[in-house]
Amino acid sequence: MSSEAGHAPVPAIVVDGVAKCYQIYARPQDRLRQATLPRLRRLLGLAPAHYFREFWALREVGFRIERGETVAIIGKNGSGKSTLLQVICGTLTPTAGQVRVDGRVAALLELGSGFNPEFTGRENVYLNGSVLGLTRRQVDERFAAIEAFADIGDFIDQPVKTYSSGMYVRLAFAVIANVDADVLVVDEALAVGDVFFAQKCMRFLRTFQEAGGTLVFVSHSSAAVVNLCRRAIWLEQGRVVMDGPAKDVSEAYHAKSYGLAVAAGAADAAASQEAGEAEAEITDASTMRVFRFNPQAAAFGDGRARITSVRLAGPDGRPLARVEGGEQVRLQVDAEVRSDLDSPVIGFLFKDRLGQHLFGTNTYLQGAGPRPPVRAGQVLRAEFAFRMPWLPVGKYSFDVALADGTHAEHVQNDWVFDGLVIESISSTVSAGLVGLPYHSVTLVSGDADGSDARST
Repeated sequence: MSSEAGHAPVPAIVVDGVAKCYQIYARPQDRLRQATLPRLRRLLGLAPAHYFREFWALREVGFRIERGETVAIIGKNGSGKSTLLQVICGTLTPTAGQVRVDGRVAALLELGSGFNPEFTGRENVYLNGSVLGLTRRQVDERFAAIEAFADIGDFIDQPVKTYSSGMYVRLAFAVIANVDADVLVVDEALAVGDVFFAQKCMRFLRTFQEAGGTLVFVSHSSAAVVNLCRRAIWLEQGRVVMDGPAKDVSEAYHAKSYGLAVAAGAADAAASQEAGEAEAEITDASTMRVFRFNPQAAAFGDGRARITSVRLAGPDGRPLARVEGGEQVRLQVDAEVRSDLDSPVIGFLFKDRLGQHLFGTNTYLQGAGPRPPVRAGQVLRAEFAFRMPWLPVGKYSFDVALADGTHAEHVQNDWVFDGLVIESISSTVSAGLVGLPYHSVTLVSGDADGSDARST
């Protein structure tokens, strides 16, 4: 809905003094008492009695979200995040206050919400589409795109009660990605599903942002919050604690969380310091499995060259099926040239499951200039030697690409998404996106004047 000339733009979402209270009953029979006895007591001229306790999931929550903003809602479990999203979407009525949303809203809330478990995936697409304001003809026109995005094969015609959690999210996200919504509301959807689908969702969300869409989502991943958002709202016990730049809010939230953890362990730390002893054992920080190159991975380019192989090899050139953090490796990328190229460049990006770029480079940058032309029918091999980083447990992937030109100006011949997948199956990395190969860890104790210092 566009604003009138001379007037300020209409905000996408306005939350004004919203509160939500639930009645909690200790016993089932208390519900019956609450439904009948207060009315009877009023008829008898007695003060009404309550047979429940109040739980306020939200209290006096207020903010506004402008068009085109991406806002994260963060906080501990039970802080009111999901309740707030449901109130914004209109699936919950607030006890007090009001919410105004301008434009079509598409939501992915708790797993399977909006789906009838007895219906097939196909039937639920039409059901969900109608709920979101689409006609049957509009769903017909978009069904192929929805089916391709979900990528669940023949399960599209099976009852959704037979679906795994990942398949639920695939189909639900595919629907909201194809309804031309003005506002997207997503509740921790990227925590379910494989690395390929998570990154497909992230690519869609970035495209949605670039098109001027408004996104509100809940995430426990501070990396995703900072990567996607400029703004975050921190909820605690149903109240807004902080509303501001995503980086500042995320850091404040985690600082408080870690502060509580440090306080809980303070006695143990003091005892260790008094004894003057502490031991730090250096262990392997990350063990990873290496999957094979996927020639059917999603890709784009003009087709003048094609990447045919991607593998991770050891210093001797032999392909690796397993790698340790800190180990010397070589990323080998092979390509066949189908049309003459003036200055081929091969590069890669290493990403986490949310599609965040952890590191990457290309032959133009590392070679400090262009490569001589190559002719059709020739083959190319790029090799990047580096030490594998230590990684938190999870799945990661390499995007690999071949272009013609320079680092700044080029034509993309072949870009392969998630061509090679790495899975970190054990890790001692407890914080951050990557770990460092520590050579030693020491802790020194002694008297205040520096005497009798001991190192461990």
